[in-house]
Amino acid sequence: MNVTFPFEKLPVSEDWVFKNVKSTQQWTHGYHRYPAKFLPNLVKKIIEDHTNPGDVIADLFAGCGTTLVESKIHGRKSVGVDINPVAQLITDVKTSPIRQGLVVAKYEIILAEIENFKPEDFHNIEKHDRIDYWFYPNEKYQIAFLYQTITELRTTKKVKNFFLVALSNILKNCSKWLQSSTKPQVDPDKVPTDVFKTFNRQVKSMLKKNELFFNALEKLEFTDIESKLVLEDARNTSIKSGSISAIITSPPYVTSYEYADLHQLTGYWFDYLNNLLEFRKNFIGTFYSYGESLSSHSKIAQRSIDDLKDKHLRTAKEVANYFNDMYEVSNEMYRILKDGGKTFVVIGNTTFKNVKIQSAEIFAELLVISGFKIEDVIKRSIPNKLIPTIRDKDSGKFTTKANKNSKEIYPEEYIIIAKK
Repeated sequence: MNVTFPFEKLPVSEDWVFKNVKSTQQWTHGYHRYPAKFLPNLVKKIIEDHTNPGDVIADLFAGCGTTLVESKIHGRKSVGVDINPVAQLITDVKTSPIRQGLVVAKYEIILAEIENFKPEDFHNIEKHDRIDYWFYPNEKYQIAFLYQTITELRTTKKVKNFFLVALSNILKNCSKWLQSSTKPQVDPDKVPTDVFKTFNRQVKSMLKKNELFFNALEKLEFTDIESKLVLEDARNTSIKSGSISAIITSPPYVTSYEYADLHQLTGYWFDYLNNLLEFRKNFIGTFYSYGESLSSHSKIAQRSIDDLKDKHLRTAKEVANYFNDMYEVSNEMYRILKDGGKTFVVIGNTTFKNVKIQSAEIFAELLVISGFKIEDVIKRSIPNKLIPTIRDKDSGKFTTKANKNSKEIYPEEYIIIAKK
């Protein structure tokens, strides 16, 4: 196709809007909160329209495993890549439903143990110092008890992980973390929810979804379809060259969410991290790992970098670093795809310091440089976000209306379809 630049001139494709669709609640998609979650119906449509039985699907920014769950229910083998161990835990559980009787039996053991809980038994637990920053003693002792009870269950790792995901998802509710904020921020007036009651509600919700997903896969004879997430860097994976039929992914927005910060509660409780600063540096699209380069392979990106460097040098370096990383990701996509294979990149644009960052156009340009041919670009609005995205005018980062420098953005995003 002749690509239309800028992409904002493209008409919205109504076939990809999915009005009034609540697909995030289907199957195991709703197990755990996750920022900027991939819309399952979008992945479902790509799989149904563009893949065939026997295809192998990859997601190099797998996050909480939306692509892998949809691949499994469609009978497609899949592999995901993410640098975040919390993402790996969530995805493993979401793609591995358990026979209901087995998990219910172990849940009854946990409930029986709760009856014998004694706070004083956990007064001297050794955990990271930040646990005391985020949790009051009462909630801390109860969470420590649940964590110990789950990890000491006499059962499979798969069953233990099921309950660990349930525990992980309630940590924010049971902490001092400002409930309405994606930023790590203490709310001094917050009354944390009751740990045991919240855990009970979470497990019961997950049990219902687990049973539905398990039964559906069993009926379709897809239970044994391979689905795995490997803890790796999207720029350099262990996936075999030429082994993937389709890549369906949504890269992190340039310097938007700090995933390391957002998942630190689970990271500290489950011993995934000790030094948050070092942990942050592993993530693409973070300002903690920026280099000194102010150049990009993309001419479109270079214009934005040049516009930014006179306004805010650090932001210019962040943007350059991000797109240099994305160039490496684009090359990796090309390497792992079969000849004729396609990549589907879902990405949106943003603004920093009043400079437009055309992330979608830049990623399309990088794909071409890597050797891909752009087949189509689809523009979609995001109606399920009834409230517009709120960003800081200068930084472009997500914020709240309380920020006097905030502005509302009605979100749109693009699906770039490129063929090897």
